[in-house]
Amino acid sequence: MNIYDKINDLMDRKFKIQLGGGDERIDAQHDRGKLTARERIDLLLDKDTFVELNTFIEHRSTHFGMDEMEAPGEGVVTGYGKIHGRLVYVFAQDFTVFGGALGEMHALKIAKIMDLAAKNGAPVIGLNDSGGARIQEGVSSLDGYGTIFYRNAIYSGVIPQISVILGPCAGGAVYSPAITDFVFMAEYTSQMFITGPKVIETVTGEKISAENLGGAKVHSGISGNAHFTAESEQQVLEDVRRLLSFLPQNNMEKPPVYETERDDGWRDELIELVPVESTRVYDVRKVIESIVDHGDFMEVQPNFAKNIVIGFARMDGHSVGIIANQPKVMAGGLDINSSDKLARFIRFCDCFNIPLLTFEDVSGFFPGVNQEHGGIIRHGAKILYAYSEATVPKITVILRKAYGGAYVALNSKSIGADVVFAWPNAEIAVMGPEGAANIIFAKEIEQSEDPAATRAQKIAEYREKFANPYVAAGKGMVDDVIDPRETRKKLLESLEMLRNKKESRPFKKHGNIPL
Repeated sequence: MNIYDKINDLMDRKFKIQLGGGDERIDAQHDRGKLTARERIDLLLDKDTFVELNTFIEHRSTHFGMDEMEAPGEGVVTGYGKIHGRLVYVFAQDFTVFGGALGEMHALKIAKIMDLAAKNGAPVIGLNDSGGARIQEGVSSLDGYGTIFYRNAIYSGVIPQISVILGPCAGGAVYSPAITDFVFMAEYTSQMFITGPKVIETVTGEKISAENLGGAKVHSGISGNAHFTAESEQQVLEDVRRLLSFLPQNNMEKPPVYETERDDGWRDELIELVPVESTRVYDVRKVIESIVDHGDFMEVQPNFAKNIVIGFARMDGHSVGIIANQPKVMAGGLDINSSDKLARFIRFCDCFNIPLLTFEDVSGFFPGVNQEHGGIIRHGAKILYAYSEATVPKITVILRKAYGGAYVALNSKSIGADVVFAWPNAEIAVMGPEGAANIIFAKEIEQSEDPAATRAQKIAEYREKFANPYVAAGKGMVDDVIDPRETRKKLLESLEMLRNKKESRPFKKHGNIPL
């Protein structure tokens, strides 16, 4: 056999592996409305940049007839390529091979890619489409999951880790995505659950479909396990590319800077977007879009805990993390779910050197027996912890209400804000004027001839004396009271001033966040 014969043999072997489970199973994948592992990689990465690694790895299981079964590529395609010209590492589980089930060598391929990503300081993206552990391999497959979970945890905060759910992910297959930074799901074709519908019915008697148990809408709107969803795989993968445009390669770098024309920062429309009356609602997204570059705001978890809005944008071409109370939902108050959502986002941005902009209009922590019994104290403390721990530039704009402990929690000066601005209509107080007047002037109101009139008078008196930004500004808790129309200008100036900020924390192994 000469060299050309050997090369032909090589090509034949590679072609067989690239076919995965074969034409019949590829057709079945397409019939389910799903793409193959390699088709997904081609859509995700810049054209012609994918380099495959560990192509020829094979399983070594001999039980249950496995010694006679082939698994091309071991059911997962791994390698590296580029997105927006920047290096990324990727693995894509191949559902046409053993249903994408994870075995010992399948896990080894993924672990190798994760190690390379960490060593070279580049994001790792997992395209998940797996039925779970490969049962025929027993504990070896479970051990394989462990090797992946360990790397997810150790590399957390070192490189961005993104999980894309593009099919069924059950049992151990869902824990790795849960540890990663962001989870994307394709609607109707992807599910996540620890135990499937059949097991649940057997154990508890509850009947439920796979989609209603763990579909994209469930995890994006109810459980909060998914950060982004889209109707098609193509759109999901395009959204992954968009997200990466806001992120640095690793924790030692800053995010990429995009060229943009800097304007004067004056925004007349902000006067109309936020009603002066503290009880009137508005959509804070419109405020955000008015302030950030080109109105381009990529919201994270838009369907979960809607009373808080988080996401990525740019200011003068530089990435920023946006946090804003949403007065349209629960008057912008903070509850258990919004506390978790917010705290984790703060910590991600701090990990990867992304400045934080907080737009505050908060009525307080949401009251109620369910909230108290559910642990709102512990969950709310996560916000305080996350902001206090963060060392990236932190700027707050108080748009309207800032009451009580929620005012303190949302990046106040006392927990480390670098700059705090307030609009002239801002109300900064221990509680709202109505509640405060009822407590402070209770006797006067009760003993007056006209309690309603007296109450109204005392509310107005309290609002004038205390519920304004000038008392806080006089004590140094607010750096400046600004015209709403110059908010973008002030933020651009502050971000530029803070661009080289350096701040350290006492040495420790790690803190103990109130989980």
